[in-house]
Amino acid sequence: MILYLIYLIVLFFTLYVITNHFLIKIRNFPPTIFPMIPIIGHLHHLKKPLHRFFSHLSEKYGPILLLQLGHRRVLLVSSPSLAEECLTKNDLIFANRPNILIGKHLGYDCTSIAWAPYGSLWRSLRKLSSVEIFSSQRLQLLSNIRNDEVRSMISRIYNNKDGIVDLNAIFFELMLNVMMRMISGKKYYGANVEEAEEVERFRKIVTETFFLANTNMGDYLPWLGAIKGEGKKFEEVRQKRDGFIQYLIDEHRKRMASDSPCQNDERNATLIPVLLSLQKSDPDGFYTDGTIKSLLLTLLGAGTDTSSSTMEWGMSLLVNNPEILKKAQNEIDTVIGHDQLMTESDVSRLPYLQCVINEVMRMYPATPMLLPHESSEDCYVGGYRVPRGTMLIVNAWAIQNDPKVWEEPKKFKPERFVGFNAIKDGFKLMPFGVGRRRCPGDALALRIIGFSLGSILQCFDWERVGQEMVDMTEGFGLTMPKAEPLRVKCKPRSSMLKLLSQI
Repeated sequence: MILYLIYLIVLFFTLYVITNHFLIKIRNFPPTIFPMIPIIGHLHHLKKPLHRFFSHLSEKYGPILLLQLGHRRVLLVSSPSLAEECLTKNDLIFANRPNILIGKHLGYDCTSIAWAPYGSLWRSLRKLSSVEIFSSQRLQLLSNIRNDEVRSMISRIYNNKDGIVDLNAIFFELMLNVMMRMISGKKYYGANVEEAEEVERFRKIVTETFFLANTNMGDYLPWLGAIKGEGKKFEEVRQKRDGFIQYLIDEHRKRMASDSPCQNDERNATLIPVLLSLQKSDPDGFYTDGTIKSLLLTLLGAGTDTSSSTMEWGMSLLVNNPEILKKAQNEIDTVIGHDQLMTESDVSRLPYLQCVINEVMRMYPATPMLLPHESSEDCYVGGYRVPRGTMLIVNAWAIQNDPKVWEEPKKFKPERFVGFNAIKDGFKLMPFGVGRRRCPGDALALRIIGFSLGSILQCFDWERVGQEMVDMTEGFGLTMPKAEPLRVKCKPRSSMLKLLSQI
């Protein structure tokens, strides 16, 4: 009886594999990998970090693969030409997002700008973010916040007495302060923090959010996700996030009701008052508290970890390559001089620093596989048929570290970006995505990354704590953090002591 049962299982498995193989050929689907097991598909193959594992698959099987991850069909592309085909020729078809746990629970049931399906709601949210949040005028109005926080960061580093700096913490706190002051006018780290209890509450919410923003089995095997309680964990964090941002909105609503108008008040430029003013004057009811909360939480989540992580990877590469660090400092000294601190607008005058930032984002993109897309109808990619409802994963890390695309891709070489044309060569470098769903906050990110890195290079000399190279091992997560936080030696540059003492 047992032997008979084993025989039936083997027969079923063999027929399943053979049938799937011929169906893929007949339907002209992209190539897949063997074996694909019933129910779980290719999930048993997966290893972390996923961007490196998927890159290995592409090297072995080719730049286009169709995987079956549980109940989801996934198209994996890992070449510039295929990425271009998906995100330009088929951009409209792949403009949707898949319905996954993070979008359902943290994206307000897939109604936030990051997770909403392509349609009128998403277009309205995109227009709102472009006009009221990321416009050049708004970024300029809030530039004083970024200037204050970068100066505060420099002061904190300068006053550090032991000469060892935890740049992971420094950059993360910088970005949280920048984003929270832009959103609500409140500072959350540093000497003048307002409510200690609220700060600790906020810190825990951020930590839990980034921990959950990872690959969840419930996205592929819902029954397994239910057993593991993934939905419950997401819901607990959602309630904390929602309560926190609602508190800030209610606080501003009360203040606006009692305050007299003041055109020069920073609060008039920060985002909560701006959005509440739109809500008050909106006859159609689009600017609900839910819409405002989803926008602000998306901005907070996308604007902190990604930028701070990019800066940490950048300084890790620079202290491991001191000759490049010195070259960047020499450019700043030549262009800015020693009698003034650089400003955000100076970044455009520092082409080598911009090359450094491009090279950092090439080697260590903050979102190594971009955010996933989903096809709204059948289409063709690379000559293969891709069915409707297929999740698209563009492995930006694989493309940006491919030796067939980049010469010596493992080498930190900012000079490769001298004369780089983002339009002509855009699908070789796409840290912010491409097409309709491209990150709308790229201009803000590039401003604060360039300003922050340039400022600490201008003011301080940096070197490794010991003789060993900085560990460049990658951690796990939706973004790509360093496994080991960056700690480095730092001392003020002698030519900048006078200015530093005046901050």
